[in-house]
Amino acid sequence: MRKTINSFQLILMFAVLAIASVPFTVWAGDPKAGESKAALCLTCHGKGNTVQGVGTPIISGQYEDYLIQAMKSYQSGTRNNPIMTGFSISLSDKDIEDLAAFYADMDSQLFTPTE
Repeated sequence: MRKTINSFQLILMFAVLAIASVPFTVWAGDPKAGESKAALCLTCHGKGNTVQGVGTPIISGQYEDYLIQAMKSYQSGTRNNPIMTGFSISLSDKDIEDLAAFYADMDSQLFTPTE
């Protein structure tokens, strides 16, 4: 007995193929480009598990999309930190993506020093 595909199955099959063909990489930051832009960031946030000052979060190893969202929130003023707002205001979207990729690419334990 020969089975036929009904229109619902055909539409479903094309929908699954269309979704499967969409690339899942949303952020296109370049870690190497980010490293060349990170001199000022490294002053406080450092590399790996080293930071300067109590309360400065270690961002090495943080999720790239989280870092992008945080920097854009500083730029827009929805996240309040005068120092970070001042630094982020002049960054382009590409700068933010590159810096986020640079820090996300590092191995580190995420925490904020309290001592």
